[in-house]
Amino acid sequence: MSEGDCTAYGDPVTEAEAEALVQGICFKTGPPRTVGVELEWIVHEPRRPRHQVAPERLDAAYVALRALPLGSALTVEPGGQLELSSLPAATLMECVSAMRADLTAVRAALRGHGLVLSGHGTDPWRPPRRVLHQPRYDALEASLDRAGPAGRSMMCSSASVQVCLDAGYEEPGPLGHGRRWRLAHLLGPVLVAAFANSPMLSGRSTGWRSTRQLLWERIAVGRSGAPPLDGEPRAAWTRHVLDAPVMCVRTDSGPWHVPEGLSFRQWARGGGTVRPPARSDLDYHLTTLFPPVRPRGHLELRMIDAQPGDDGWLVPLAVTTALFDDPQAAETAYRIVKPLVERAGPLPAPHNPLWREAARAGLADPELREAATACFAAALDALPRIGAAPDVQRAVADFTHRHVVRGRCPADDVLDLLPEPAQGRTVRS
Repeated sequence: MSEGDCTAYGDPVTEAEAEALVQGICFKTGPPRTVGVELEWIVHEPRRPRHQVAPERLDAAYVALRALPLGSALTVEPGGQLELSSLPAATLMECVSAMRADLTAVRAALRGHGLVLSGHGTDPWRPPRRVLHQPRYDALEASLDRAGPAGRSMMCSSASVQVCLDAGYEEPGPLGHGRRWRLAHLLGPVLVAAFANSPMLSGRSTGWRSTRQLLWERIAVGRSGAPPLDGEPRAAWTRHVLDAPVMCVRTDSGPWHVPEGLSFRQWARGGGTVRPPARSDLDYHLTTLFPPVRPRGHLELRMIDAQPGDDGWLVPLAVTTALFDDPQAAETAYRIVKPLVERAGPLPAPHNPLWREAARAGLADPELREAATACFAAALDALPRIGAAPDVQRAVADFTHRHVVRGRCPADDVLDLLPEPAQGRTVRS
């Protein structure tokens, strides 16, 4: 392909066309009636978690997993983390049942390869190591490296619970898309603090409850930040997308071009790269932005650390769904978290002081603890109304009493197990 030829990727797209396309796909409004969850896991040997599993062994295990009749999509992250993404479900319990069945099958297959899944926001034992060597990840690594080493740890050592919810109604109100968009960002620090579960990275205690969130903060704002919340959501997100830096320009052969300081808007206006952008480049550009809330027609909440235990992921899924899809709980949650906006300041999430304190202190922060306690109470009240089964209600109640009302998060349980001299230095087995 010659430098000026764009036909392999489609016809060139103009700035105006790009704006219209983003506005048309970012928020698909209607009754909020579907829910999904994306679960990322750290994969390791059960008795040797510090041992780096050979890439060939991981490949063999993942080939076996892809042969399973799963309802969820199965993907592999750059460091070998496993991700399961559920199909959209009509109800919370439909989503829970489907994911439980898929996880049962996946765990059984992995046991046959001597491997297990663990829920940690960051790999507590091993340093970052990339096992996928593809042009996308080569380009992502080169782009993120410009801001420091956090990008490689994010790529290769982090895992999350991502809750996916409908954008909401077009009209105003507790379930309107504007309110849900704002609620997702205001509730974000509460979710970070309550579910913080990454106090260690590469065998070291970091001093943060959510090291995973710290990594996102240390990545460039244009790649991981949110747009301002004081405008209309579609317009604000569209501006953010077009003004965000282009991660890469794909090519048919050789390494992909990784421009520096080039926004998609500048590219569409004829900025100097190997070729003009096409619609497929815009679609690809959207997948290279990692804000805490990503509008993909639905809302993808990305700020929650992976959780411990086989069913730990149930709690953030159930709590978040209840606070968004039950009108009474949504209104209550919005009133609870709205005062926190003044403390957050003008910087976009996750780079403002409130998100930073949520990642550092978890629920040891008094204001976040108070907000979380009230939000979890509202969620518990709403769970029966949205059809949550008794075992899910019990799981949320147990988490609330064990952690939230005591000002604790899962990271505190990990830290309690560490000997005092291990704080801040390499932890040895």
